[in-house]
Parts: sequence; structure tokens; C-alpha cells
Amino acid sequence: MDPESACTSQPQGSLGKGGGSLLPGRGLGAALGPRGKHYVCGSIAAFTNIVVTFPIQKVLFRQQLHGVLAREAVRQLQRDGMRKLYRGLLPPLLQKTTTVAIMFGLYEDFSRVLLDQVPTGSGIPELTLLQDHRHHGRFQNTAHTFRTLLSEYGVKECYRGLVPVLIRNGPSNVLFFGFRGPIKEQLPEASSRAGHLVNDFVCGGMLGAALGIMFYPLNVVKSRAQSQVGGAFRPCGEVLMTVWRERGGSVAMLFRGAHLNYHRSLLSWGIINATYELLLSVLILKGS
Repeated sequence: MDPESACTSQPQGSLGKGGGSLLPGRGLGAALGPRGKHYVCGSIAAFTNIVVTFPIQKVLFRQQLHGVLAREAVRQLQRDGMRKLYRGLLPPLLQKTTTVAIMFGLYEDFSRVLLDQVPTGSGIPELTLLQDHRHHGRFQNTAHTFRTLLSEYGVKECYRGLVPVLIRNGPSNVLFFGFRGPIKEQLPEASSRAGHLVNDFVCGGMLGAALGIMFYPLNVVKSRAQSQVGGAFRPCGEVLMTVWRERGGSVAMLFRGAHLNYHRSLLSWGIINATYELLLSVLILKGS
């Protein structure tokens, strides 16, 4: 699949007719170079997504960790108060802006190289700890959490939960980029900037939602593994079996929160894909 022709070349033409621009400076696209703009667009797209969807992610995390219904997870956040709603935002913001930039950038640089050969991080354990209400009294913020983990447990603790993330991210990245172009080709042809934006949102959202359901049990394993502070690193299979037994051997309980994850992934990856393609088109227009 040619990434430029699949999702980029058509929006260029529509943007050329639109007049306005989101990014100032005619030479910005040229200044970033043919490679840099993909990393920058991916990073900004991830930033937009995290800021918009973080409260939904916190509800989902509570469901994954405790196996509670969505309304109970919302009640937990209400009891925590509005001041703590965005507690833990910085770690996923730093992680996602970096990993999505790498994901899109490397894909454009090596479009036919499997991205599962490139580690993208463990999910940052302090993200899980700051979102878990049981640790509110112990960890104050991102910097304090990071210092505590390093001083009390060492660097190794920062990689707790790495294995399920690698197992999830490798295949999901390959499937995302493998189907992104073909899915967009099946959508109605767009003839305006808004039309391309909608198509990119639908394309990314559909893929994100489907992959979110497919790899949901790995997210549960990651959340459980990273909620532990200190102690032995347990294998993925052992963590999964522990959760399975705690939830009565029920598939429905194991997938508790999957419906919210579906809608969150639909929104998140729709935002990421649409924002990335829009910004990329603007940068290409500016650099031309």
C-alpha cells in the first residue's frame, strides 16, 4: 500500500481550494523535511486525542482493574472530585505523543517493515498508579511517582507490564496500517476538506474500535500488572488466569468495560487519524 496515495494525496487537492490554514509559515513543511512532518503530525494528533478522551480512559481503566460497571467507575471518579479528574494526564500525554509520532513516522520511513520489531514503551507504569484511587495518598504527581519508583524499586519497576504492551502493539500496528488504506478506498469519494476529514475519522475509528476489542484482554492484563508496586514480575498468562479466576471464569466479566473501550477507541483513533491527515495535508501544502 502506498501511504501517500492512500490517505494523503486527495486531501492535498481539497486543501488547496480551501484558502485558510491551521499552521502558519509557508516554509514550515519544507523546514521539517519529508520525514519530520510525519513525526510532528503524529505527535500533535496524539496530543489532541489524549486531552479530549482522558476522562473516558479513566473510567475504562477502573473497569479493567476492578471489574466494575461503568456507573460504579463514574461514581469513583465523582468521589475523587473534579480536581483529580485529570490526575495522571501527563504520563499518557508524554507516552502517546511519543509513540504515535514514532508509529506514523516509522511507517512512512519504512512502510513495509513490521513495526512490532520496534519497542514503543511499556505504557508508563505511573500512569496506572496515578489513576488508581488506592494510590492517591502515596503518589502526588508524575514526577513524585517516577522518583519514588526509581529510588525504592529501581529502573526495572518502570518496565512492569512491558510484555502485554509489546504483544498488543506489534500486531495492532501492522493491522492498522495494513487496513487503513483499503478501508478508506471503500468509503464514498470525498470532494471537500470536510469530506476527507470525515472519511479519515471513520477509517481510523473503525480500525481502532475493532483492534481495541480484539486485544482487550491484553489491556486488562497490563492494567492489573501495572497496578502492582514492587514484588516479582508475573508472566502474562499467570496474571490473566488470576483475573479469570477472580471474575468467576466469566468471559463477560473478563471483557467488562469492552463496550466503553470500543467507543473510546472509535473516538480516539478517529481523532488521531483525521488530525494526522489534516495536519499532514496542511504541511505538504505549505511546503509546496
